[in-house]
Amino acid sequence: MALKGGTRFSVRFEDVFPAGCVLVPDSIAEAQDYNEATRTRTPAVDKLTGQRVWQVRVMDMDPDLAGRSREIAVKISAPVQPVPESSTPFAPVEFEGMTVTPYVGPTGRLMYSLRATGFRAPVAAGRAAK
Repeated sequence: MALKGGTRFSVRFEDVFPAGCVLVPDSIAEAQDYNEATRTRTPAVDKLTGQRVWQVRVMDMDPDLAGRSREIAVKISAPVQPVPESSTPFAPVEFEGMTVTPYVGPTGRLMYSLRATGFRAPVAAGRAAK
C-alpha cells in the first residue's frame, strides 16, 4: 500500500503533549497560502475539508524539553476563528481531532505538521475518570 504525500494520521492529544500545552498569547491567526507565481497571499483553505485554516502557537509543557524550544504551531480547520474559553495569558488547552502529517524538510530532516479540529480547556482528571 502506498501513502500519498500529505497523508494525515490521527493522534491523541495525550500522545503529542503528555504534559499538556498552553496558548501563546495573541497567537491565533488566519493561516495564509503564498502563490509564488503571483507573489500574493490568500487565506488558507484545508484541502480535505474546504474549511478555513487558523494557526495557533502553543508551548509544550514537557519537562524533558528544558533548555530547548517549546513553541510549536498547530493548524485548526474551522469555519470561524477559534476563541479560547479563558482570557488568561498562557491558558492551558487540549486539542480535539488531532492529526500529524510527516514530511521531509528542506534539509532532508524528517519533520511533521500538526492539525486539529478545535481546542478546549483541559478536562479535569476527576471528570475524565467518570
